[in-house]
Amino acid sequence: MQNQHQRILSLDVGSKTIGLAVTDPLGITAQGLETIRRKNKRTDLAALQAVIQKYDVRELVVGLPLRLSGAEGRQSENAREFAALLEKHFELPVHLWDERLTSVEANRVLRESEMSIRKRAGAVDQLAAVLILQNFLSARQARQEFADEAD
Repeated sequence: MQNQHQRILSLDVGSKTIGLAVTDPLGITAQGLETIRRKNKRTDLAALQAVIQKYDVRELVVGLPLRLSGAEGRQSENAREFAALLEKHFELPVHLWDERLTSVEANRVLRESEMSIRKRAGAVDQLAAVLILQNFLSARQARQEFADEAD
């Protein structure tokens, strides 16, 4: 288990927006944050800096958009480049996480919630970031439990 205040921030990076989610102070659950509208690298990094400082973030998780086959494409390359920029700029550990189907799942959940289409569009990026972070946390917990059993 993580120490208190060791928060993790996840990013669902798109060409126009960055969906965000952060763990609670104990690192157990993920909560969506307001989506960042992208302008340029400088303003994107400044907006992320404000979030990182506000929540005392210690790790970043960036969604890696793979094709259904698992192959990487141009979007994956963009995500890797952005993750490298974040690691260099913020000097924090950055994890890439397979985000296949998170946007599909986010859209399904929001459709079932009967949210209006306009509100849904704004919430998809945020919910995708929550799903990325929740999946990352679940996998980390499972690895920890497996390691504990092996000892």
